[in-house]
Amino acid sequence: MGWLLLLPPMLSVHQLGLSFGGTDLFKDISFQVTPGQRLGLVGRNGAGKSTLLRLIAGEMSQDQGQINTPTDFKIGFLTQDIPVQGERTVWDECATSFGDIQQLEIDMESMTLEMGQREDFESQGYMDLIDRFHKAQEHFQQIGGYTYQADMERVLMGLGFIADDFHKRLDTFSGGWQMRVELAKILLQRNDLLLLDEPTNHLDLESILWLEQFLSESPQAIILVSHDRTFLNNATNRTLEIVMGKSYDYPASYYKYLVLREEIREKQRQAKFNQDKEIKQTKMLIEKFRYKASKAAFAQSLIKQLARMDVIAVDDEDKRQMRVKFPPSPHSGKVVVNMKNIHKHYGEKHVLKGLDMELSRGQKVAFVGQNGQGKTTLVKIMAEALKHEGELVFGHQVKLSYYAQDQADVLDGNLTVLQTIEDSAPENMRPQVRKLLGNFMFQKEDVEKKVKVLSGGERGRLALCQLMLNPMNLLILDEPTNHLDMVAKDVLKDALNLYDGTLILVSHDREFLEGLADMTYEFKDGKAKQYLGGIAYFLEKRKLESMRELDKKTEIAQQAKAESGKIGHKEQRAKLRDLEKAVNKARRQADKAEEAYGSLQEKLDVMDKVLADAEAYKKASADPAYYQNYEVLQGKVEEAFAAWEDTVNHLKSQETRLASSAS
Repeated sequence: MGWLLLLPPMLSVHQLGLSFGGTDLFKDISFQVTPGQRLGLVGRNGAGKSTLLRLIAGEMSQDQGQINTPTDFKIGFLTQDIPVQGERTVWDECATSFGDIQQLEIDMESMTLEMGQREDFESQGYMDLIDRFHKAQEHFQQIGGYTYQADMERVLMGLGFIADDFHKRLDTFSGGWQMRVELAKILLQRNDLLLLDEPTNHLDLESILWLEQFLSESPQAIILVSHDRTFLNNATNRTLEIVMGKSYDYPASYYKYLVLREEIREKQRQAKFNQDKEIKQTKMLIEKFRYKASKAAFAQSLIKQLARMDVIAVDDEDKRQMRVKFPPSPHSGKVVVNMKNIHKHYGEKHVLKGLDMELSRGQKVAFVGQNGQGKTTLVKIMAEALKHEGELVFGHQVKLSYYAQDQADVLDGNLTVLQTIEDSAPENMRPQVRKLLGNFMFQKEDVEKKVKVLSGGERGRLALCQLMLNPMNLLILDEPTNHLDMVAKDVLKDALNLYDGTLILVSHDREFLEGLADMTYEFKDGKAKQYLGGIAYFLEKRKLESMRELDKKTEIAQQAKAESGKIGHKEQRAKLRDLEKAVNKARRQADKAEEAYGSLQEKLDVMDKVLADAEAYKKASADPAYYQNYEVLQGKVEEAFAAWEDTVNHLKSQETRLASSAS
């Protein structure tokens, strides 16, 4: 599907192709990105998403095609692999994003010092110095010299750091926190295009929601790879899908793209059905008349008609998927694990402070909360006997299996896929190892690959396969979806819903948790607060669709209260009337925009029906202006839809202001 460009492209990718070992990874990939577009790049593991980002960033070279950008075009690239940083503090490392501002600061200080030392106030040299200083000062303001430190603080705190962290050395933080600093640097830089490869992998839910909002409001163009559907949907306004080496472009965010993709494929299937029917009938006529002298010319005409026909193809789909089924759980006691007064500290940092928890047979429990609040620490105490204080007792005949955050990364890279599973399998399961690997999409020669050449998604599937080798009745999964594509996540979720044992699930993926856990524990300040429901109930109970909404509402209420104290009741009523008028006006604008969009969409639907009908399609294809008009109308529909969304968002904003002022 084409994308109607309304602004000059800042990135143009034309017929891009890349192959490995004679096999095409992708071929003839073409798309353009204009200012302000936020493009979600989707596809199965191994489809080439990360590779495409590296090509755009200039870290790899393509075999064919072109990647064009304007002169002085700046790209910020966040990869999945961040090198270990040195001895700088978090603040100093983050400040490297503002090298030009800091150099200008040094130059201005030098000029200020020189002006204080000189006494030739009437000379041309002194006048030139004053002029240079004023120009530098103006440029300093234009590039954010007076606000960059506040911006640094806002972004670092949005990504989960506290003020005390700013001046700690970066090498005292884990790799996940170092990745956050790298992400902060990229967000703060004045790049024309952001390339973000799985930016949420090491973020907690609160930071994910902050980043989601930051990106959705960013004026920069963005190409984003993420397996977090909700995050991807909320942060993007366009979707590019890579399937079987080809790309398909949709002018919509992720959830709308899913609907649009199915509608398009359904139209293609219907059009292909009609065309196949026409081809069959035409071939029958050719066979009937080709050997009759009086009809030979007619038969030849039909043959030429067939040769000229553009065969309709249905967009490719990759329907491969894992087949996961957990073995039946051995029977255990009613109480699976009982923890009393659990304490854990690392030096002066107390992660768990007198935590109590009891889990029963068959429960499915979600652990949520900011990183560093003790979720992973507690599961390591259970699964790896991590040293701690307090009492932990497992129930009768509990058999535990554990998937750690780095489970996929600690596999032995020098072993083959087959050796990895054979070495871990009990003797009685070894004859079934190849079949089991097939269930996880490792087939034929795939099983002879070394683990070190596997993609992150393939290693994730292999680690899950390893998990299936022994029966279990207590399953602990710590961020199991980090390396899985969306289809694999769905398969795993379905299998976990059918799993009959006790499940502890640590995850920041809202959609994955939805409908899976029946109890939620929020970790905060060394404790775990229990919520007798799943993630939706937890968010509802905390009133945290945005995990920071509560703080925002409190702040708004306090501001409204302070303002009402400063102005009299008469002025307050006048203010409310003005806000009510603004709400009514915004509502009329939204209704008008919806009507405009609906009218244009009806016209587009009529043209779509023409394209889906074989007879009408033939007539339309004879008119070159038809497709031109179709694309123009398509662009107008996209503009009208965006305008409608803007008016709805404006209406919500006005309603919020009114509600806050009235409270």
